Amino acid sequence: MIRWIRFSAALALVCLAPAALAQVQGQYTGAEVVAAGSHLFGGYLDVSSDMVGLTAQLRLSFYPGVDFGFQGGPSRLSQGGTSSGLLRLGTDLKVSAHHATPGANYDLAFGGALAVETGDNFHLLSLGPSGIVSTHVRSGASGGFAPYAGLMLLFTNLDRVSRSETGFSAPLRLGAEFAATPGTRITAEVVVRIADRFRDRAAFNVGVNLPF
Repeated sequence: MIRWIRFSAALALVCLAPAALAQVQGQYTGAEVVAAGSHLFGGYLDVSSDMVGLTAQLRLSFYPGVDFGFQGGPSRLSQGGTSSGLLRLGTDLKVSAHHATPGANYDLAFGGALAVETGDNFHLLSLGPSGIVSTHVRSGASGGFAPYAGLMLLFTNLDRVSRSETGFSAPLRLGAEFAATPGTRITAEVVVRIADRFRDRAAFNVGVNLPF
C-alpha cells in the first residue's frame, strides 16, 4: 500500500509539472531507460478518429541512466472529406531521475523530443520537454506489467497550403507494457491531447517492444 501511495504521489507531481512527457509521438515505453550498451526495437499501430499510422522505433543507450530514440513511419490523415499520406519522423532523449528500489518501486525520467509530420501541403513541427513515471507489478518469475503515465508541454507549428499557425498542447499518455516472454513486451497506450488545435484530441496505439 505504501508503495502505491508513493507511486501515486510521483504521478501527481509529473502531471502537475509545467513540462513533462517524453516523446512527441509517444515513446511506447515507461520511464525505465535502456541499459547502457543495450538496444530496443519496437513496432506500433497508431489510431485516432482522423488518422491511422504505423511507427517503428529504435532506442539506444551509450551512458548509464540516459537513452535516446528514433521513431518513424507512414500514416494516413483524413480531414474535411480528403485523405492524404504523411511521413512521421521523431527523436527524443530520456534521462533517469529515479530508478525503482524495493522501498520506492517507481521509475521517473525527464527529457525532450522533436518530431515532424510532413506530406502534400502539410508540415507539422512539434517539440517540447517531457517527463514520465512508471512502476512494475510482478507476476510469477519473469512476468508482470509496467503501467506508466507521462505529460508533455508541446510547442507546434503547422504549415498547411498557404497558412501557418502555432499552438501549445499538453499530451497526456496513459499506458502499460506487458511481459509476454522474457524477450517480448506488448505495449498499449491511450493519448489524450489537452488543448491541441491541430490533432485529434484522443488516440490509441498498440505494439510490441523487443529489447536486444
